[in-house]
Order: sequence, then structure tokens, then C-alpha cells
Amino acid sequence: MAGRAKSRIGVVVGDKMDKTVVVQVERLVPHRVYLKYVRRRKKFMVHDEENAARVGDRVLIEETRPLSKRKRWRLRQIIERAA
Repeated sequence: MAGRAKSRIGVVVGDKMDKTVVVQVERLVPHRVYLKYVRRRKKFMVHDEENAARVGDRVLIEETRPLSKRKRWRLRQIIERAA
């Protein structure tokens, strides 16, 4: 019984590597004591087969099998290009 792959929306913060981009995903979580919302950021190494994404693009990424030591995500779609 296979579950659906996780997907996240984030912003490309690095594109120096070949076929790989670094995507930063931001989420809001409530603080345990004060219940004020706090931003949590995480960076993912994402496989970009066509080298299409550039720094500043909003992208949709999807979880996949391990592609290398640190890459477990694949670029699904470029939602919005950087200005």
C-alpha cells in the first residue's frame, strides 16, 4: 500500500550545481509556550534535470527515491519565475 509522495512549495536559493538546485521551504508553526507563529525554514537539495530553475523562482518539489547522498527531492513544476 504505497502512499502519495510528499510535495512542498519553496523558493530556489542556489543553482550553482549541475542538475541540482537548493530550495528553501518556509512554514509557520505555533510556539509551544507563547502560541505566536514562528517561521521555520528548511533547505532541500532538489534534482532539476533540465537546469530550468533559477534563483528566486517559486517551485513545487516532490519527494522521490534517493538520487544521491543528499538529494531525495525532484523538481515537479516552476510555479512563478523570479522578477
